[in-house]
Amino acid sequence: MKQYLELLTHILNTGTKKGDRTGTGTQSIFGHQMRFNLADGFPLLTTKKVHIKSIIYELLWFIKGDTNIKYLQDHGVTIWDEWATAEQTARFDRQAGDLGPVYGHQWRNFGASKDDDGAYNLDGFDQLKSLINEIKTNPNSRRLIISGWNPIEANQVALPPCHTLFQFFVADGKLSCQLYQRSADVFLGVPFNIASYALLTHLIAQVCDLQVGEFIWTGGDTHLYNNHIEQAKLQLSREPLPLCQLQLNPKIKDLFAFTFDDIQITNYQSHERITAQVAV
Repeated sequence: MKQYLELLTHILNTGTKKGDRTGTGTQSIFGHQMRFNLADGFPLLTTKKVHIKSIIYELLWFIKGDTNIKYLQDHGVTIWDEWATAEQTARFDRQAGDLGPVYGHQWRNFGASKDDDGAYNLDGFDQLKSLINEIKTNPNSRRLIISGWNPIEANQVALPPCHTLFQFFVADGKLSCQLYQRSADVFLGVPFNIASYALLTHLIAQVCDLQVGEFIWTGGDTHLYNNHIEQAKLQLSREPLPLCQLQLNPKIKDLFAFTFDDIQITNYQSHERITAQVAV
């Protein structure tokens, strides 16, 4: 994961100090790209311990199209709790736990209408199902895209999608993915995002009978929060360890059939975890 450590160094050396929505303040750059050859190993950060259980369950939650944190909490995952409090959801006339039109909604029910009670109907566009079909039937398409950004609904949630658009590319029997992330919390969020989209690429490649190629991460406003600077420096003092491996249940050929037990990370070595406060 030298690419990630190089990004930390670049922000610390060249970043501009900026204010932000949370009032925390950041050191920021604009526009950065990292490339990961997925055949070299699974890109899970080793200079601090990353909670892989949260990454897997969050991705399965997105794939389900779910937007209520109950599924995550039932599996001991708390990474969305700060945005799902009664205070946060009341701003949008929703019950605690209901995040509204975030990732799962946009991936599986984009542009859906609402009923008389304000609940979403299931009449939106299922981008994920369409993507799988297109990869299988028209792999040379340049439209293998999923958008998490719906400008009509971006102001209807406490945290509109940060990873806003991703595109797939098929060549030589391999599936690659590029993510564009409009806003990138480099210390806390980006390690999760890299692993999550690498995992998604593996899952889709398996159900489409492809090998994996590259995962390419592209960031827009790419920043370290001011209260993460020392933690970033601590990571840079640590020596990276060998990458772990991903093993999937080879029997699963339907993206929507994967469960947590079908996904195994092996040989994960890391330094101790580093705590930091999330900016809400």
